[in-house]
Amino acid sequence: MHGSIRGRAIATLGVLALVAAACDGGGGATGAAAGEQAAGAPTTVEVTLSDFEISPSPIEVPVDVPISFSVMNMGQTDHTFALDANATTYDTGSIDVGATVTLDVPPLDDGSYDAFCSVSGHEDLGMVATVIASADAAAAGAGATEPEHSTMSAADMASLHEQVVKDFLAGDQTATEGNQPLKPTMEDGVKVFTLVASEVQWEVSKGQFVNAMAFNEQVPGPEIRVGYGDRVAFVLVNQMSQPTALHFHGMTVPNAADGVPYVTQPAVMPGDAWAYEFTVKDPPGMYVYHSHFNSTEQVGSGLYGAVMVEPRDGVWPYQAGEVNARTGQVTVGGAPVAIDDEYTMFLGDGPLGYVLNGKSFPATSPIVASKGDWVLIHLANDGAMLHPMHLHGYHFEVVAQDGFPLENPYMADTLVIAPGQRFDVLVHAVYPGAWAFHCHILPHVEGPQGMYGMVTALVVQ
Repeated sequence: MHGSIRGRAIATLGVLALVAAACDGGGGATGAAAGEQAAGAPTTVEVTLSDFEISPSPIEVPVDVPISFSVMNMGQTDHTFALDANATTYDTGSIDVGATVTLDVPPLDDGSYDAFCSVSGHEDLGMVATVIASADAAAAGAGATEPEHSTMSAADMASLHEQVVKDFLAGDQTATEGNQPLKPTMEDGVKVFTLVASEVQWEVSKGQFVNAMAFNEQVPGPEIRVGYGDRVAFVLVNQMSQPTALHFHGMTVPNAADGVPYVTQPAVMPGDAWAYEFTVKDPPGMYVYHSHFNSTEQVGSGLYGAVMVEPRDGVWPYQAGEVNARTGQVTVGGAPVAIDDEYTMFLGDGPLGYVLNGKSFPATSPIVASKGDWVLIHLANDGAMLHPMHLHGYHFEVVAQDGFPLENPYMADTLVIAPGQRFDVLVHAVYPGAWAFHCHILPHVEGPQGMYGMVTALVVQ
């Protein structure tokens, strides 16, 4: 069996084109070189760090005067601000979340300089900027930056906010969509799923394309549905320019199918394929497949997808219950609750930005229900940060975690989801209208130009 599927994997390579195509956190000396003298009064320039961005970029500074960078960390993890200039690396060192520090740099000559976060891996995730020193900046008042909204009128801010909401409600912002069902082929009683990893240009919002990595050209990758006891094989075909591997997060698999290079298998090199075979042994619920090679970049860039283990009789374990008419809470032991609508939502951050199912608002898809429907939402965080997901207007019921039904479901309207965690929540859609559903780390969702990033809505009709 193993040989035939491996042979099929190799044969698959013959009809798929190989697509041809990442940095040190920076090092060197920190602070001003010994003996340097700063001439004249320093100019203060404001810099903001977020996950994972340095703004503004470019950063304009004057020539021939000392620079005092006021660096604020608005991200959800520690960052640094480093600058290569004067044959020296000036570095703030680690900046706590919410803190502001000062980095003093001696006068710069006319020219451009590289700035970056020196935390390992953050530069690769896009935390870079260019510092431009020029006489023009000096004449203009030294490049000190102001908050973006200070240059916008109230009417402009309101108009921009309104427009992105209109765009969202209009729908059809991008031509691509992830989470599309993947049907297996059958071979000797085994369900065979082929996943092709490739480097693509992914449209995260209308007209905004980013470098991404995708399974079957989708972010998230195809949704795979299986049942308890199914014999399955996943054929991974690597069309990328770097090695990769496939791990089945939360699933019970043989050690040989765990997908960790040089622990359970070799890396799957560009142009190669690898087959993972096992019998599904886990209870009904949501599980995840994702890369386990250079995963900061590869998973952050889109190499993840859902494996849904479906209940045999079509009834999820937490459907059987008695509904409290006042709170909407389900109590186990009563009549089954019908699931009218079912949605899968991946939370992501990193190279793609702040995304839900690979899209940034207003290109995210709404959750649509009719009044009175019971809505089941599968939530998974394949990003690198905590994301507290908040639903307006409703208290949803948290009924399962990591594929396991909770003995004591609980009500919430904000649920903190850590990287790697999965939750199932039930919503009884009894209040008509469009209700915002978003991450409650506000820099992930809204700025002076309106909502963006990890925002969608529950639309009850």
